[in-house]
Amino acid sequence: MSELEEAGSSRRQFLVPAQAGSDTVGVDGAEPTVDEVEIPSAGDTLRIQTQAMACQFAVFLEAERRELLEAASSVLESVHDLEALMTVYDSNSPMARANRDATERDVVLEETLFEVVSLACRMAVETDGAFDPTIGPLIELWRAARESGRIPDDVDVQRVRQSGGLGDVVIDIAARSMRLNRDGVELNLGGIGKGFALDRIAGELLAAGVDSYLLHGGHSSLLARGPHAGHRGWPVGVRNPLFPTRRLATLLLCDRAMSTSGSGIESYRIGGRRFSDILDPRTGWPAEGMLSVTVLAETAAEADALSTAFFAGGVEFATAYCDNRPEIGALLIPAPCQGQTLRPIVCGIPDKVLFQEDQAAIP
Repeated sequence: MSELEEAGSSRRQFLVPAQAGSDTVGVDGAEPTVDEVEIPSAGDTLRIQTQAMACQFAVFLEAERRELLEAASSVLESVHDLEALMTVYDSNSPMARANRDATERDVVLEETLFEVVSLACRMAVETDGAFDPTIGPLIELWRAARESGRIPDDVDVQRVRQSGGLGDVVIDIAARSMRLNRDGVELNLGGIGKGFALDRIAGELLAAGVDSYLLHGGHSSLLARGPHAGHRGWPVGVRNPLFPTRRLATLLLCDRAMSTSGSGIESYRIGGRRFSDILDPRTGWPAEGMLSVTVLAETAAEADALSTAFFAGGVEFATAYCDNRPEIGALLIPAPCQGQTLRPIVCGIPDKVLFQEDQAAIP
């Protein structure tokens, strides 16, 4: 069942609640300087939370909106039905059965499941495979390597990578069906499922009359609607990936979704080498070159997929994508060269919603 808490709580990984300041203001109508900008801060909130998809999902409401608690709590519980639909870790789930049966015949999917499956495949195509929902076998290979403490041979990596992928998935929109053309290929919605769940919850909240809230799933995927504490949106902090106790920036999130992928916590060592937990599907190896990627998008599912794709694809890929899609914004933090400070790269995020705080990390 859901839990109810008063006030805000910390967000693990790269997301923390903003704590001090107010709306951005200037002097005599002039453009404010860094010293004149006040960082937006989060006010008191009510929080409803539940555990699903191996993480915590929560709805934050304005503290004075207690009359919305019951409706929000009821809506939040729908995440469990979505998990049951999409998981591949229950052999009897609709997604697991579809993976199993689709190698032999066209499988008609339940409407919601088809929506997320087709979306995942579309995002894979749009990112040229930097996001790939068929990456499961590679994830298992690297998980085994991590447990054994041995780096896999590139021959094994390429063998697994070439054993099947997105090109073996056939989606029929008219029939609402999928087919897998090769044994061993399966769709895993883990890289987009949390965001998709937030989008569905957001739609249900709006239908229930809840029009101002902050949602999070897994502490790295967020979606916000409406104003908060006198601000035009909900202040959300982005941590410094090298110094997690320090906040690098605050984003004012309103009618947008946000997702962060990073290597600071999601990393491990094998044989003295550090590897990111995020794989590049195009090479089969852990992604290199990025410390953190935060993406703003119209939907949480899209933000989830793109934060992974941008982390794998790197700065040039991410900036080119944002240049061609003005509705997408990104805060990119590439790994600095030795002796250098962090150099965040902002793509398509307006100054009025981005407040950079950790000036010691920014030259």
